[in-house]
Amino acid sequence: MDDNDSSVVVVELIDEQKTFTLAELCRCFAVEAEHIESLVEHGILEPVGRRGRHWCFSAGSLRRTRITLHLQRDLGVNLAGAALALDLLERIEELDARVRALRGGAPGDM
Repeated sequence: MDDNDSSVVVVELIDEQKTFTLAELCRCFAVEAEHIESLVEHGILEPVGRRGRHWCFSAGSLRRTRITLHLQRDLGVNLAGAALALDLLERIEELDARVRALRGGAPGDM
């Protein structure tokens, strides 16, 4: 594969225990701090620590931020709608895991 191939997706596994600062989260998604603050105000993200640059976000915040930005940018969903969609997606994942556990199957089995 060519090193300059722009179709290659780089995947980095992140330790679930790792936390990210507000600045790191902003840099990761190329957004302003105010946008992350809006996600917090709508209950999409739950930081730990004092407000502002002292906030720390869990690894799960990366996924929630990525999904929210996709919903906003690509689908035109507002933050209230994104918060609802995230809650519903997480509920679906929980129910799917329960069904798999009851069936004794691996992820993806249905």
